[in-house]
Amino acid sequence: QVQLVESGGGLVQAGGSLRLSCAASGRTASVNTLGWFRQAPGKEREYVASIIWTGGSTYYADSVKGRFTISRDNAKNTMYLQMNSLKPEDTAVYFCAASKYSLLTTRVTRYDYWGQGTQVTVSS
Repeated sequence: QVQLVESGGGLVQAGGSLRLSCAASGRTASVNTLGWFRQAPGKEREYVASIIWTGGSTYYADSVKGRFTISRDNAKNTMYLQMNSLKPEDTAVYFCAASKYSLLTTRVTRYDYWGQGTQVTVSS
């Protein structure tokens, strides 16, 4: 099993920045890909970004490309999501997820482990 704990959410004004963290523990050697997803009230869970745990390759949803940056610190078993130029439509609960799948993937069903989520609210 892998445990994931997100932190760093909060309330920010439009145009502001936040950095989310996701600390992984447990059988992290089984993890190949890490990702961030978000879910707004009444909407489906939406892909945000993903990163290969060892190689560092990344992929972003078009809606966040150029504004968000995903990264990881292997020594700390921690993944980050730096969010800049935030918009009200970025408001959601943000989840980190881990996958045994070896390729970057946007599919919710490809991820095996999930954190509990952290709320991000962007005011206009």
